[in-house]
Amino acid sequence: MKRPLVLLYLFFIIALFLYSFTQVDLGLTMTRASFITNIQRWFQYIGYFNRPLSSALYGVIILGLFISYGVFMYSVKKKLLNSKLLWKLIVIITVILTFSYNAFSYDIFNYIFDAKILTHYQLNPYLYKPLDFPLDPMLSFMHWTHRTFPYGPIWLGITIPFSYLGLNFFLPTFFLFKVLASISYLGTVYAISRIVRKISPENESLAIVFFAFNPLVLIESLVSGHNDIVMMCLGMFGILFLVTKRYLIGLVLLLLSVGTKYATGFLLPLYGIIMLFERKQVLVKYQQIFPIFIVTMLLAVVAASIRTTFQPWYLLFVVPLASLVPQKYYVIIPTFVLSIVALFNSTQEQSGSPPKVTQARLHPYPPIQLEL
Repeated sequence: MKRPLVLLYLFFIIALFLYSFTQVDLGLTMTRASFITNIQRWFQYIGYFNRPLSSALYGVIILGLFISYGVFMYSVKKKLLNSKLLWKLIVIITVILTFSYNAFSYDIFNYIFDAKILTHYQLNPYLYKPLDFPLDPMLSFMHWTHRTFPYGPIWLGITIPFSYLGLNFFLPTFFLFKVLASISYLGTVYAISRIVRKISPENESLAIVFFAFNPLVLIESLVSGHNDIVMMCLGMFGILFLVTKRYLIGLVLLLLSVGTKYATGFLLPLYGIIMLFERKQVLVKYQQIFPIFIVTMLLAVVAASIRTTFQPWYLLFVVPLASLVPQKYYVIIPTFVLSIVALFNSTQEQSGSPPKVTQARLHPYPPIQLEL
């Protein structure tokens, strides 16, 4: 059973990788090579001008990934898969999806430009927005060009080295930012593994599968490259050091997480209460406390949704914490359902809308040529 399951799963991962390129923005041309350009245009035609086919392909891929996800969890519970094989698969899918296009969100372009304002234009992104640089060719395919930097200073500090390493070339910078998301994804998996090994070792493999193979996690972290996964990576390591009683390091990591995108600030009071309990030698039962962590981060999701609107990647606030108690059905079932509803809701939005009108059509620039 192992080999057919693994091959089928990798088929859907590769299908997701290929499908991502159907969403390449119409204002963005990745190379002048005519052969590759023609392939890109064929992919774009599916994504922008054949929405029924695009939605059908997306639906089949997501359904296949969720079915495989459920089978993986069942197989782990029945001891049919070992952690060594799971980690091999995790590394393989990370490598594949790192090189995918950010098909479902434009946020990574904003991350790149925010850092570029500081590293290239030598200005403060908290005071300047992309529209203040109307001649920059990135504006031909960006969205959200009207806002200043909305994240914490830690996120800016993390991205500045990647911006410098990209040498102001778009394509290498883009993939450096994707690598950052991929490292954070792997780091989050590792932190979850170590936490569960400490508090409930018999559930370690199930916890790994529950987080690492969740299609929503794969899409929003490895494909779209949202900085939420960086925030949660730091936050989960903070919890790991809390569980292992290295409180100061854990608190620093949690504060770094808050300084990335603020949402994990909801966890600070709980962290402080647990530290107080530990100092007073009160027995802390993490299996009972982690569901409270989950509810707390659900409040963060609600707060973020009220401030703007609900986005599927907000569930990245919750899924890593839910993975710490994967044996609890009142956690695992709602998380599974919310994940699949969020991603299929994206399918409905695609099928019900005309081809995207991107800002490429609102700016007087031709499609930018992106080459190494």
